[in-house]
Amino acid sequence: MRIHREGTSILVTSCVIFLLINALCWYFIPSEIINTAVSGISLFVYLLMVNFFRSPKRVFEGDTDKIVVAPADGRIVVAEKVFEPDHFKDYRIMVSIFMSPMNVHANWYPVEGTVMRVEHMNGRFHKAWLPKASTENERSLVVIRTEDGTDVLVRQVAGAMARRIVTYAEVGEECYIDEHMGFIKFGSRVDVYLPLDAEILVDLEQKTVGNETVIAKLK
Repeated sequence: MRIHREGTSILVTSCVIFLLINALCWYFIPSEIINTAVSGISLFVYLLMVNFFRSPKRVFEGDTDKIVVAPADGRIVVAEKVFEPDHFKDYRIMVSIFMSPMNVHANWYPVEGTVMRVEHMNGRFHKAWLPKASTENERSLVVIRTEDGTDVLVRQVAGAMARRIVTYAEVGEECYIDEHMGFIKFGSRVDVYLPLDAEILVDLEQKTVGNETVIAKLK
């Protein structure tokens, strides 16, 4: 299992802090029961953090032409026609994936093409599964233009726990399925806005695997 680069410094720092706390407890506190409990809790919390920052290596199998793959692990919470106010300013099909703290939090590019726009927007921290989170929460948007000229918008949305969105995309660069687009720390959601004639291939509450599950096909 690989650890995502966004977690390296956090895990190293946390390890040092936990070791220090446990060393002090075992040195100054005579109670073996208390010390064992502290050690057990420290190990449990640290393993949760390691699990959160895991970064499995995934390669999409199959033809990527016209294909839209899930940009994140999680479950489908929205798959419907909505008004997109930040970029298109018209109606699109939105497919939204909610990530729990237990999911892998790396985000992949859902389509291949050229990055046309990258923008970070400040906002609130509503619970990520609420509809208003997409337009009111802190978020980053990435617009990708496919080879045939279709624009696809991907929005990383912070949630009640997530306080940092990392986006690697840069305007003008070529992007490909299998590449990491970014990372969201501690639970959130990723929205994908597609043309109205896109064929949606997932259902509500369906679980997705980032860079593996095909969520739609472009016309």
